[in-house]
Amino acid sequence: MKTEVYELETGETEHSRRESVFILFQLKLLKGDKALSQRRLTPSETGFLQEALSADYRIVDVRLREGEYQFSLAKTIASFQLELYFPDVKDVIKKLYGEEKTNDIQFIRKIQTILKKMEKSNVVRILPKKKPWELQRYALSGFRFQDADKNRVVLATDQQIKQMKNLLQSALSQQETPTAKLSNIKAKICILVFMVVASYTAILWNFMQPTVNPIIFVLAFSVAVAGSLMLGKFLS
Repeated sequence: MKTEVYELETGETEHSRRESVFILFQLKLLKGDKALSQRRLTPSETGFLQEALSADYRIVDVRLREGEYQFSLAKTIASFQLELYFPDVKDVIKKLYGEEKTNDIQFIRKIQTILKKMEKSNVVRILPKKKPWELQRYALSGFRFQDADKNRVVLATDQQIKQMKNLLQSALSQQETPTAKLSNIKAKICILVFMVVASYTAILWNFMQPTVNPIIFVLAFSVAVAGSLMLGKFLS
C-alpha cells in the first residue's frame, strides 16, 4: 500500500514538474516576443542611408578640422550611421563625452546649435521625428567632404562603406512584405491563443488535484493574464 502511495505521489510530482517547466517556457516566449519585432528601416531612413553611400565629395561652407566640434560630431554620427543607426543628440554626446554630459541641458543645447549649423551647411541631415516628444535624430549627407578651408575630409574608409552597403542590402532583403507580415501576425495570434488555453487548462488541472500547487497556479495565471493582454493588443 505504501509503495502504491509512493508511486502515485512520485507520478504527481513528476507531472507537476513538467507543468511548471512548460509554463516557464511559455513565460519565456512572452518575454521574448519583443525580440521578434526588430526595428525596421523606414523609407525616409533608407533614403538617407542610400544618399550618404552614393555621395561623392560634398563641398560645404563649414570647417571640419580634427579636434574641433564639427569634425568630432560628424565623425561620431558617421560611426553610428555605418551601423545603420541614426543617433539623437544624447547618443552623440554620450559616445563623445560620457554619460554625465547627457544631463547637462546647457551643453546639449550648445551641441544642438552646432548640429543645426552643420545641417544648414549640408553636412548633416535632420530626420523627421517618429513621435513628437522624441529627440531629433541625425544623419550625414555623405562620408566625404571638402570643407571651408578646401581640405578633403574622409569620415569612412572604402572598406567601411562597402560593409555598410552589404549591411543595408541585408537589412532591406529581410524586411517583410505586407503579406508576410500579416502571416507573421496570424502565427503570433495562434501561439498566444494556444498559450492562454493551455494556461487555463493547467489552472483547472491544478485545482482538481488533492493538493493545489501554488507555484503552478501563479505561473499559469501569469501566463494567462500576459497572453490575454497581448492577444487583445494584437486584435485591437
